[in-house]
Amino acid sequence: MAINHLNFQNVAVAISAYAEERWTEEKRINSTGMVAASTELDPNGEGFAGQLRWYKPLSATINNASLTSATDGNYSTISTDIANYVKNARTIGAEQVNLQRIISQQDGLAFFARNFAQSRAQDEHNAVLSIMKGVAAAEVALGAGVVNFDTVPSGSVGAFIDVNAAGSFGAAATGAGDARKLVDASEVGAARGERLFRAMGMFYKDYEPDYVYMVTSPEVLADLRGANLIDQDRVRDGNLEFTTIFGGKFRLVLTRAAQGNLATSANVNDQSTKTTFLVKPGSVAFREIPMPVATEVDRNPASYAGGGSTNIWYRYGFVAHPMGYDWVGATNNFATNATLGTAGSWTRTMDPLNLGILPILHA
Repeated sequence: MAINHLNFQNVAVAISAYAEERWTEEKRINSTGMVAASTELDPNGEGFAGQLRWYKPLSATINNASLTSATDGNYSTISTDIANYVKNARTIGAEQVNLQRIISQQDGLAFFARNFAQSRAQDEHNAVLSIMKGVAAAEVALGAGVVNFDTVPSGSVGAFIDVNAAGSFGAAATGAGDARKLVDASEVGAARGERLFRAMGMFYKDYEPDYVYMVTSPEVLADLRGANLIDQDRVRDGNLEFTTIFGGKFRLVLTRAAQGNLATSANVNDQSTKTTFLVKPGSVAFREIPMPVATEVDRNPASYAGGGSTNIWYRYGFVAHPMGYDWVGATNNFATNATLGTAGSWTRTMDPLNLGILPILHA
């Protein structure tokens, strides 16, 4: 809308020429099936960290029955394990100068309130992504990852796949010319996605999940589209629709945020500068923390020379914990995204075959 000499002094008319910038509607990680509400997390306990306990699968002792020996059979055993988790508490504050409404004709507090929920959703998305990056870094720190179908993650073998490492994918990549992407453009048809299936099979072996969420970048999606591997049909998951590949086997979740370059580690090939995550459903347990005063408004009538101001604060908290890992980070403060994404914050406690987060490192 053009502003002419008759109305240029009316600021409200002037600013009406501009549209409010909208939030990008995207499939945030925290709204997908890879994050599941968990009653095992109790955010009401004392301290910044808590504990959850789970039963391990039955360690069955199978006896061969006999009609000739009266020896007693051996009993099976069960065991439990305990994992530590950490609390996250976040706040968002905003200030409105009361007299600004005379000029703008807009209620700033209403605008802030509309955006708090979106800001929170994006923050939780970033927190869960940071957890996945932290888990990947912790696994890389253990040692070289799974390199063939016979390798099993252990105390010295990380639970990750390095496509450029020597092993099932070929000789170790030594330069940009032989660096391997997740998608093999030199192959024809569906064989272009063989590395993806090979990585999942090497890790999960005969316990391969029916489908996984694939957290990756728009760059990898472009490779998938260029290789003509994107399914025509989409998969509906709750109120979301997912772009998929290979008949819905991989549900794509995109993020522009860096998934992590772990090539600086001695356990990762220098050419593997990108990370894509394959995540089983329910791999991150989530629980909201009730805040004592979730929303609070404070007025200061004397500020701005008596014009007054209104401050609004929105507070929320949550526990997000990756299945199969123990929090070993700080226990004297709330976690930040930076600490969630640190290798030193996590240690694996579950059998690798039951892990839900598989980092794949590639070019």
